[in-house]
Amino acid sequence: MTYEQRVKIGQIGIGHNHGSETMQTVRGCSDHFEVVGVVEPDPAWRDKRGGLAAYQDLPWLSEAELLTRADVPAVMVETDVPDLCATALRCVQAGKHIQLDKPTGETYGEFAQIIEEARSRNLCVHMGYMFRNNPAIRFCINAVREGWLGEIFEIDAVMSRKDGPQYREWLSGFAGGALYIFGGHLIDLVLLMLGRPDKITPYSKQTGTYGDTLCDNGMAVLEYRKATAVIRATVVEVEGFLRRQLVVCGTKGTIEIYPVEPFNQKHLMPPKLRMALTEPVGRYKTGYQDVVFPRMPGRYEEQMVEFADIIRGMRQNPYSYDHELLLHECVLRACGYPVTL
Repeated sequence: MTYEQRVKIGQIGIGHNHGSETMQTVRGCSDHFEVVGVVEPDPAWRDKRGGLAAYQDLPWLSEAELLTRADVPAVMVETDVPDLCATALRCVQAGKHIQLDKPTGETYGEFAQIIEEARSRNLCVHMGYMFRNNPAIRFCINAVREGWLGEIFEIDAVMSRKDGPQYREWLSGFAGGALYIFGGHLIDLVLLMLGRPDKITPYSKQTGTYGDTLCDNGMAVLEYRKATAVIRATVVEVEGFLRRQLVVCGTKGTIEIYPVEPFNQKHLMPPKLRMALTEPVGRYKTGYQDVVFPRMPGRYEEQMVEFADIIRGMRQNPYSYDHELLLHECVLRACGYPVTL
């Protein structure tokens, strides 16, 4: 497949909360993708979300119709969270590259089977962690890898929000609670900077809001020989979405990204990053300074174009099978799930 060819792609499931936005993004990337249709066998989801603008004028297909098409190399897996892994496995068994939303299951084995099946077939498993393509996040990871901040000794990462009874009821279906749904975004960044931790300790709590037993106040500590990383994800923080942040401290400098995704009247604004250095690096001076980025085109545009380029052979997947599997393992441990490798 060459750059001139658009990637034919379909979507299975419309139950994921990011599904319609991902589809809207792909339809907007018409130089890179041709959407052949969408699959949703559950009439409840069809009634609830089938009329969204993202799905207007698209053919509704059966899963078999989509997976047996030899001219369609890729599938977006956007089912409701409990069905993600089983659906993804059927896709890779059918020989499809997948854009898989998260999280990746409450046991180690189900996602491991997807990864090993994809590895054996040389298929791409491209995960929907949108922070990976955030320019401020990428700048931070590069700064760490280039040694600008010296030896990292502390990472603090937060991804919170505030939700009411309906969302909490859905979230209560997962023993890992808020951290299970949101923590993977943060643990991913820690692993990209520091690698496998020596130890992970979960500290998720229940606030008892609305009288339920949801683990709505999530926290975990990832320990390294000379560093600690604390991640938090709650669904009880007032305006928590606007306080999502990443702070990375090293012996030669600190980077603060706050908020990670600034919004102004629902429009995505440039991320805000401040960096302090003990000595100049390139065009960056000693002391604190703001690093300016352009406005992001959206959460998913760069991510999905990257997926198309991987399928077309224009670049390699930046995230290895082993990284995705390690991330899955660490998310489970951070949420207190038992892990059997």
